[in-house]
Amino acid sequence: MRYRDLFRTPQFTPLFLSSAAQVAAQTVAGLALGTLVHRATGSPLLSALSMFGPSLAQVLGATLLLSGADRLPPRAALSGVCLAFAAGTAVLALPGLPLAAVFAVVLLQGLVAALGGGVRWGLLSEILPAGAYLPGRAVFNMTNGLLQIAGFATGGVLVTLLSPHAVLLLAALLYAAAALTARLGLTRRPPRAQGRPSVAATWRGNALLWSSRARRLVFLGLWVPNGLVVGCEALFVPYDPEGAGTLFACAALGMLAGDVAVGRLLPARLGRRAATPLLLLLAGPYLLFLLRPSLPVAAALAALASIGFGASLVQQERLVSLTPEGLTGHALGLHSAGMLTGQGVSAVLAGTVAQLTSAATAMTVTAGASLVATVTLALLDRPSGKPR
Repeated sequence: MRYRDLFRTPQFTPLFLSSAAQVAAQTVAGLALGTLVHRATGSPLLSALSMFGPSLAQVLGATLLLSGADRLPPRAALSGVCLAFAAGTAVLALPGLPLAAVFAVVLLQGLVAALGGGVRWGLLSEILPAGAYLPGRAVFNMTNGLLQIAGFATGGVLVTLLSPHAVLLLAALLYAAAALTARLGLTRRPPRAQGRPSVAATWRGNALLWSSRARRLVFLGLWVPNGLVVGCEALFVPYDPEGAGTLFACAALGMLAGDVAVGRLLPARLGRRAATPLLLLLAGPYLLFLLRPSLPVAAALAALASIGFGASLVQQERLVSLTPEGLTGHALGLHSAGMLTGQGVSAVLAGTVAQLTSAATAMTVTAGASLVATVTLALLDRPSGKPR
């Protein structure tokens, strides 16, 4: 399916626009909050945790709320998630907010985000015809990359010219716009699965998805190597406080290039085999940060590495093909929550290493761990790609 055909598909455009507004809000809010916490504490660990704390908290959402991804009306669920983020970000913008309160809000946002990811990607798989999920998700990813480039660059300027508090208020307005777009643009749809959302239903769904060896390896491949490299990105602020916006923007540019290459140029027959080389590329350039490169070189390395994020597209397509009917939203939500949780854990680990050594050393160590994880998973997946 061509990209233009995707936007002719009913309901694709409002879902796309709502997601774009949410990504823009998340981008500028993360940079503003990370800068605010770093200025207040001088701590690489707390700075990384403030930016990626919602990702870390998603593990709780995945174990408590994820059954709602297929059992709640999609329009109402997406609107509610965006409104919750708007309210939480407005609270973070309050001057003098205690650090404990900041991280309490970050935790609550992570819980809500786990549900939102499952609803969004489950609805996308429902809206698009069979075989169109990969190009559809590629469009979302490419747009996310463009928005992150613009958001980090613009956010860096706004944080300098205005203040982190003002940028957080702007992000809250963007979240509200995302909620309004979902509410007015999407039509009312029934839930994809019967039954009430519950913790028990979430556990049963997670257990069923985890019961297949093939799905387990796909989940781990989506969570671990990717998450560890995001731990490197979490240290951009302490690595170069003045150039962090540039580093984030260049990393987003590389991600965009990788999504274009995988979603548009990569032949389908090479899809699955491309995942491991892309994941190796994702981590490799960060090993050179041990040499403490200057900002232009560091930005080029970050852009090159982020091309490897394109691996997640082919991994997600395989996950969808391995998932039983009625659990697509749950599976994609579990993927999203696990991936973001891995990113949050890696941000904490990388921040801890940086606290004890330096940001450059921590980035190198974390990248090396990602390479080891990629090679190990590739060897484990060699015997069979069929579910068992």
